[in-house]
Amino acid sequence: MQTRLSFLRRVLLLDAVASGAMGVALLALASVLAPILDLPQALLREAGIVLLPFAAFVGCLASRETPWRAGVWAVIVMNAIWVIDSVVLLFASSAAPNALGFAFVIVQAVVVGIFAELQYIGLRKSGVAIAS
Repeated sequence: MQTRLSFLRRVLLLDAVASGAMGVALLALASVLAPILDLPQALLREAGIVLLPFAAFVGCLASRETPWRAGVWAVIVMNAIWVIDSVVLLFASSAAPNALGFAFVIVQAVVVGIFAELQYIGLRKSGVAIAS
């Protein structure tokens, strides 16, 4: 059972680190990335702002010996919403990224989707040991 919890905690930690790094990068480099990706600078900055508290929350969950079940579910749902919003951004919004911007949005959405899937697997395999 401990191995399964360790898997979930490692996935949460990796998500926290990746989200925090992306948040810092988007905040610090929004003005540089915007013209390269052909995405609005404000959108990149806002995404960075959203990612920082999310990363802190996920890191907090990862640091617990027994991750809070409802918290993990919240992370899975937020990751799924991020993936959906990424697709909506590309196909149903006024944003018109260039090919590099399109690839950037797709790649980060795929990575976030993988995190959500791995977190779900980790939660399922950990069974009732996860505190509610």
